[in-house]
Amino acid sequence: MDKNKKIKVCLVGSSGGHLTHLYMLKPFWKDKDHFWVTFDKEDARSLLEGEKMYRCYYPTNRSLKALIKNTKIAWNVLYKEKPDLIISCGAAVAVPFFYIGKMMGAKLVYIEVFDRIDKPTMTGKMVYTIVDKFVVQWEEQKKVYPKAINLGSIF
Repeated sequence: MDKNKKIKVCLVGSSGGHLTHLYMLKPFWKDKDHFWVTFDKEDARSLLEGEKMYRCYYPTNRSLKALIKNTKIAWNVLYKEKPDLIISCGAAVAVPFFYIGKMMGAKLVYIEVFDRIDKPTMTGKMVYTIVDKFVVQWEEQKKVYPKAINLGSIF
């Protein structure tokens, strides 16, 4: 990547705690060309007021219908925006964005959730093998994800 080129960042995640987690990375993304993908819910609209946001389909929990719809959304959004980096803390909506993003050449960073210490999340398991960086917030999580890096708590 050209060092003088400003990178474009896609921040993708469910609303609620996952979105709050991503928002707490503001010191990283605030000066970068960025956009959001999340649920069209009141907390997301409020938190991301004035931000570029794409809506994705929910509920996603173990839903094939949601996966299909969000795969189509991922394809359209990623084709249009062409991000250099995709970051997520989960949940399931991250999966199609990560797999399609990988095919399109984006770098992928997944941050495992703070409250899952000794067992993997379903999303974490699904993206672990394809990400460029897998970040955990507890040293104990490295027993579950050996190639992860522990950067400590975001909170």
